Amino acid sequence: MGCVTVTHPFHPLTQQRFDVLKRRRVSGVETLIIRHPERGTLAVAQEWTDWEPLSELASPGVILEFDSLLTLATLVRQLTESDGVDE
Repeated sequence: MGCVTVTHPFHPLTQQRFDVLKRRRVSGVETLIIRHPERGTLAVAQEWTDWEPLSELASPGVILEFDSLLTLATLVRQLTESDGVDE
């Protein structure tokens, strides 16, 4: 889902960057579930971060990352070569 930086000046993790795992509404507050490398998953209010969700018109979102597509292409090539299928 991307990454965010905690921007709230009094938050103990301010100015640190984290992977976003999920978005949730908790007690009416938009909340991001983030991954901390040592503490595991944490919840932080979306307004305390630099998170800017993509508009639906801007992009449908990433379905596969580039490295995943390369791995898939290699696998398909290996399968077609082992089956004797001509491209």
